[in-house]
Amino acid sequence: MGSLSDQARRCLLTVHAHPDDESSKGPATVARYHAAGVRTVLVCCTGGEAGDILNPAMDRPEVRADLAAIRRRELEAAVEVIGYDELVWLGYRDSGMPGTPANADPRCFAQADLGEAVGRLVAVLRRERPQVVVTYPEDQRGYPHPDHLRVHEVTMAAVEAAADPEAYPEAGRPWQVAKVYASGFSGRRVLALHEKFLELGLESPFDERWLERARTPQPPPTTQVDVRAFSLVRREALLAHRTQVDPTSRWWFGLPPEVEAEAYPVDEYWLLRVAPGWTAPLPAPLGPGPVEDDLFAGVGTEEDPICSGAAPKATAPSGTGPRGHRNG
Repeated sequence: MGSLSDQARRCLLTVHAHPDDESSKGPATVARYHAAGVRTVLVCCTGGEAGDILNPAMDRPEVRADLAAIRRRELEAAVEVIGYDELVWLGYRDSGMPGTPANADPRCFAQADLGEAVGRLVAVLRRERPQVVVTYPEDQRGYPHPDHLRVHEVTMAAVEAAADPEAYPEAGRPWQVAKVYASGFSGRRVLALHEKFLELGLESPFDERWLERARTPQPPPTTQVDVRAFSLVRREALLAHRTQVDPTSRWWFGLPPEVEAEAYPVDEYWLLRVAPGWTAPLPAPLGPGPVEDDLFAGVGTEEDPICSGAAPKATAPSGTGPRGHRNG
């Protein structure tokens, strides 16, 4: 197993596709763990160069001409709001949507050599040594952006490779991630917020297409993290992305903050993978246990050293990476 310092030093690492994704998917969870002393690391795979400007007030020629640099600064501002300790740029271009010129660019994430992309993330995993990694689900039918699909593919492959002493030996000493989760929004969340809009006499941003998806049976989340005390983080982080988020949007800001916090006070996750040899109870629906309320549940127990996130004895030295912003 790894050193005692490896086991005691908790680290949460999230992998996102573009600047702004980190602010819409689980930012309050990250803020909660950061406040509790957990090291928090964000890997952003692309620069968001192909994104549209979704805030009419920012749709100006000088903004469009400098969009990549502006989105980089927006992400850095959001990182400060959320409380990430480290921002790592994986170094790829935004892939845009299928059929667009951006999607054919050989520098984009979707066109990148899979082995190379996995290797970049393996190096980050081995440097940061997270026990918990959060990525995207495999099922992206609601928004099949090539970069979102690639995030799942690359993350899952990198987690497996990071623990293999024969894979990417130049990327650092092996590390076994204990748990991998997908972030997302359940249909139950959508319906709860929709009902709250109607209850207050407000127009709901959820159209029939959204409601139909919300009512379709889906695997329930395995993990719900109470983020009531950090409910404003998502709003403030989203507002840092001025090119991507319209401050008048009903979708993001249609409910009063205190109402939204009470209507659905949890972030939701689906457990995708546990380390080989895991013996701690698994949450429902993967196991007989109840829904978890902590991403680190079962991690680092004395009874089950594999839960520490440490790699097997022969492949698990200690080591951490320095602070600050990085390229992958």
